[in-house]
This record gives sequence, C-alpha cells and structure tokens, in this order.
Amino acid sequence: MLTLRALAPSLALAVATALCAVTLTGCARSEELSIPEVLVSPYDQTAGDALWAVAPLRNESGTSAVDTLAVSDLLVAKVQETRGLSCVPINRTLAAMRALGMDAVRTPAQARALARNLGVDAIIAGSITAYDPYDPPAVGLTLGLYASGISGMGQGPRAPGAPGAIDPRAITASASESGVILAGLRPLAVVSEHLDARNHATLMDLRRYAVGRSDDRAPLGWRSYTASAPLFTEFAANTALARLLESEQVRLARLATPPRRQLAQ
Repeated sequence: MLTLRALAPSLALAVATALCAVTLTGCARSEELSIPEVLVSPYDQTAGDALWAVAPLRNESGTSAVDTLAVSDLLVAKVQETRGLSCVPINRTLAAMRALGMDAVRTPAQARALARNLGVDAIIAGSITAYDPYDPPAVGLTLGLYASGISGMGQGPRAPGAPGAIDPRAITASASESGVILAGLRPLAVVSEHLDARNHATLMDLRRYAVGRSDDRAPLGWRSYTASAPLFTEFAANTALARLLESEQVRLARLATPPRRQLAQ
C-alpha cells in the first residue's frame, strides 16, 4: 500500500502540470483579439480623404450636466476614425469661430462660413437633445452635414478640380430637424438619434459596438458602456455618425442615378 510520502512526488507533478495548463490557457486567451466594426466614408477615396470639421454642439437637452465640448470632441474622434475621412481638432474650430466672431453655429450660412474659413469640405453642426448620465444612460443627438462649397462634395464624390458650387437640388427653403433656421440652403444630410440603454435594440447595437473595444474578461464586459456616461456617449456619437454617413450615401446614390424618364428613353 502506497504511503503519502511515496505519493508526494506524483502529486507535486500533477499540481505543477495543472498550474502550467491554466497559465498557458490564460496567456492564450489574453492574446485573443477581435476587430471592431469601423465606419467607412461614402466618397471616392482615390482623391484622398475628405476633410470635415465639427462645430461645437449646442445643448438642447434641458440639463446642465452635459459637457458640450467633450461630446463634440468625441464626435471629432469618431469622424477621424472613419476610413476615408479626416477631421480638424475641435480647438482649431473654436479658434476659427473666435476669429469670425461666432459664439455658436446657428444658421447654415454660419456653418458654411466656418467651413470655408477652416478650408474643409464639410462641417457637422447640431445639438445634444437628451442627456442622462446615470445607469441606464440616455443620449440624444441631432446632426446636420453642411458642404462648404469649396469642393465638389455637394455634387457627389470628392474629386480633384471638381466645381465648387453646391448641388442646386439642395437649395431650398426649409427647416432641419436640428432646429436650425435654414436660410435657403438645406444640409446634405440630417439625422436625429435618441439612444436609451433601457431599449433592448439599443443594447444589442451597443453589445455589437463593444466587440473589439472592451475586455470580455473584465467584470462588466460590454456592460461597462452602460456604467460609464463617457463610454455610452462615445457609442451614441458613433451611432449618429453612422446614420449620417448612411444618409449621405443614399444622397450620392440618387445623384448618380439618372431620372426614370431618361432611363426609359
């Protein structure tokens, strides 16, 4: 009958083997990475990236808890992350606004003047319509995309030497969803999003967005985005920008499609 002393070497070897296996498994798991979903510009990238700017968003949420510049900066980061787009820093936009004597962008004329001063192809202007930083958080954003007119972006994909005029079909008198009074010029695209973490559809989109951006081994995992107001606002900025790009892609597709009467001929 084997004694405990005789079994000791075998037990020690078994424990060491188990510890080694656990360590190797942990190391292998720590190296597993996922590619996050990325946004892509709808423009022809053969001429290089289109250059955008973001005007500081106005606070129309009814609460003073929101930091409008911080949210605007998150939106700048999301534009910068988009393939085929570049974005000027928010500090440069603020400097240009001071030079033009603007305290905020309230009209399409101001948006276009600011975009021209910055030398960008287009500028995003809009407002924060809702903001609740407590779990479950909620963020509302309304964004409009305005062409500067210094490139051919209003008429279709950006190209070298394209005419600087805005698409004439975009020149109408109406009001945007952002509450900006349009003085005879519509934005290229407008979106309005309200993202509430109580909504399961929002949570499903959030969980998909968190893939490749959060650590599944962390205690909260993807739920860290509902526990953190800045992280949830980052998700909201990405979602609103994605809708804006989708709307712009649809507009460009319509411009590229001949009228049905011409097709019939």
